[in-house]
Amino acid sequence: MTQEALDRLVSETWMPGVAAQARDGGGVWSGTAGVADLETGRGRSAADHFRAASITKTFLATLVLQLEAEGKLALDDSVDRWLPGVIRGNGNDGRRISVRQLLQHTSGLFSFSEDPEMRKLFSAEGFLEHRYDTFAPEDVLSAALRHRPLFEPGKGWAYSNTNYLVAGLVVEAVTGHSYRYEIERRILRPLKLRETFFPGTDPTLPAPHPVAYSTLYVPGPHAEVHDATEYNTTMWAGSADLVSTTGDVNRFLAALLGGKLLPAAQLRAMLQLVRVPEGALIDRYGLGLMGRELPCGKTVWGHDGSLQGSLSHASGTVGGRHVLTFNINGDWLTQQTARFYQDVIEAEFCGTKPGVKVGTKPGMKPGSKVGTKPESKVGTKPGSKVGSRPDAKPGTPPLD
Repeated sequence: MTQEALDRLVSETWMPGVAAQARDGGGVWSGTAGVADLETGRGRSAADHFRAASITKTFLATLVLQLEAEGKLALDDSVDRWLPGVIRGNGNDGRRISVRQLLQHTSGLFSFSEDPEMRKLFSAEGFLEHRYDTFAPEDVLSAALRHRPLFEPGKGWAYSNTNYLVAGLVVEAVTGHSYRYEIERRILRPLKLRETFFPGTDPTLPAPHPVAYSTLYVPGPHAEVHDATEYNTTMWAGSADLVSTTGDVNRFLAALLGGKLLPAAQLRAMLQLVRVPEGALIDRYGLGLMGRELPCGKTVWGHDGSLQGSLSHASGTVGGRHVLTFNINGDWLTQQTARFYQDVIEAEFCGTKPGVKVGTKPGMKPGSKVGTKPESKVGTKPGSKVGSRPDAKPGTPPLD
């Protein structure tokens, strides 16, 4: 069922390719569809490295909860306790925001990725001009603090990359080390996740990797598709800057949901979910974990991730006995075509045949094939145009 869902995901959305791995009591299964490179026809591989984007948030939340278990911080500590005076201005006040609210997206902090000036730097022509720029955390944070809070802390829910930028700064204040160092020391090395790392200012990906095809969030029909593989992701520090593979993400998620990374009390706290607004692609959000209630009655926990040319999903069942990770090397999924993304999850965990819907999630309207297949062009270089995505209506990534 899962392989059929992968095939349909590529054929019905005209994504270049997808690679997936699932693990359950029966062992490890890998599947692919489509290609890693439209020019050469090279296929996707289970060993492909990709930008895991917001799956980074689950790693960082796990680290924060480890620190809480060790008594080095408390979830109800104010941000101001660790970053005195840093969150101020335009109604923002770190004295009123807790560490828990950062991890749960209930802080009310405006997402820097929604700031118009920041969007100019990572979308459309701005991406091509600034893709190799290095960003300091304080400069990214200042973009968020130009805006008033979305709501009073604890009085709403809104996905904000600023929350995890700040959480990374809190970790540094608590430990004296960067969140990258602590994640590597506490999670990556013990689990032997040798293909997972933070690239820092390095814009390249190690082999093997797919070409990351992106419309650069340009709306409207006939959006140009670009090679967005090379990218300095320092803008996304703490929120979306991890590189990994399907196998490594699965090992991490299985260990997390299986209770191998956190004591029981901290794992319970991570799974204490709040409802999100209707129309989102998820149902609930915990501490760095998304919850999806599937039509077959199962609930899975994990995270989605999206950056230019890369859409990823990871989820698993409590206990960590069944996990799934997949990555798409294209980013023009729309609300109408998101059903094919969801079909992969339901095929794996519910055994649902793709195209047979037990129920339809609000905001995910069934749709037919969108547009026609992008035409690749030979001799492309990073940043060059490689074709067009007819009729695609890309917008802001739903949860990144």
